[in-house]
Amino acid sequence: MELEQTMTVEEVAKLLRVSRQTIYNMIRAGKIPHFRVGNKVRFPRADIEALRSRVASIATGTAV
Repeated sequence: MELEQTMTVEEVAKLLRVSRQTIYNMIRAGKIPHFRVGNKVRFPRADIEALRSRVASIATGTAV
């Protein structure tokens, strides 16, 4: 997987407008797709964009 296709904890937190701690809590709860590279946590960009779209549709009431 290329670096452009992955995101860091900081990038995901900024995109979802939550704290880094919230992202780590979501990881522990199994609520966000991720993988580890050594001791670093990375997120597949496509999965995070899909998650963001689902959250946005729920927030705006357009969820199916």
